[in-house]
Amino acid sequence: MLDSKIPFLEKALDPGQAQVQLQNAIPSLVQVTAATLVRHKLGRRALVEYHAETVTGPLTVLGKLRAKGTDVASYQVQQALWRNGWAADSGDRFSIPEPLGLVPDWHMTLQRKVPGIPATQLLPTEQGIALAQRIATLAHKLHHTPVTTAKTHTLADELAILRDRLPQVAERHPPWATRIEHVLAACDRLVTQFSPPLSHPPTLPPPHTGIHRDFYADQILIDADDPGGQRLWLVDLDLYCLGSPAVDIGNFIAHITEQSLRELGDATALRDREVALRETYLSANSDPSTGKSALATTAREIDLYTVLTLVRHIHISTRIPNRRPHTEALLSLSETRLANMLEQ
Repeated sequence: MLDSKIPFLEKALDPGQAQVQLQNAIPSLVQVTAATLVRHKLGRRALVEYHAETVTGPLTVLGKLRAKGTDVASYQVQQALWRNGWAADSGDRFSIPEPLGLVPDWHMTLQRKVPGIPATQLLPTEQGIALAQRIATLAHKLHHTPVTTAKTHTLADELAILRDRLPQVAERHPPWATRIEHVLAACDRLVTQFSPPLSHPPTLPPPHTGIHRDFYADQILIDADDPGGQRLWLVDLDLYCLGSPAVDIGNFIAHITEQSLRELGDATALRDREVALRETYLSANSDPSTGKSALATTAREIDLYTVLTLVRHIHISTRIPNRRPHTEALLSLSETRLANMLEQ
């Protein structure tokens, strides 16, 4: 058995059995010709790619399996976004993959596979600044699409993640333990600047904006062959929730910083891409009725989530072999950025 927590995974990888299950969701299906395991996180989830023939031609489908049950909530979010301006033919060329159905017996959601290359590959090129500006516009569209969900993500949640993950790094690297304690303490001090007085734990107003929550360059696919020009596909909406829009923008910027440090040896090498993303997003959100103070608050909140995400990358780097050589550099960078923000 491939995975005792996903006992139906072998069945999902059998084209014959897959055809029976997928037929219910995709009535035009004629034959499943191949089933390939693309990703597998043992005991948690798996991603299967199906190649199929339908009455209208070939179709490539991605099936997401989840050990703890079908992710109906995320599927419903994807359906709602698709119906609210994010379909494959959207005029602004910002789209999401088409949701195709559910396979409850296999805890599986189905979606059409979309073409394109990750923005990660293009951001360091001469196209990078223009691409960052378009990504900011895509984020603005997402944050203004009225799709709600029961899931939320708050500043307290963000701190809880850091308090859970960073001590794991200290356990693996005892010489860094004191530095990591100081980083966590600095995060706490910084967050209190954004919280109402006497707020324990630190909070911001209840979230009401739909956010991606895992927004970074790998989640944007660029299809240069789209007839109308480069279409941007936003993928992996599993963590979509209500939260601060600054979570997405800060997360994206911190990922650019990490990529820049790891690939180019300089955390500021792609700084112009980060600025383009941030300033384009702020410009799109500018509203004369709310004045400059509201925009300044958004800008500072983006900076807050940027540094918190950078701190989270300290732990992420320890889980990915080719990033481990950069863990201490990320720790040092986080220390510097936190100190600078606390002095402002």
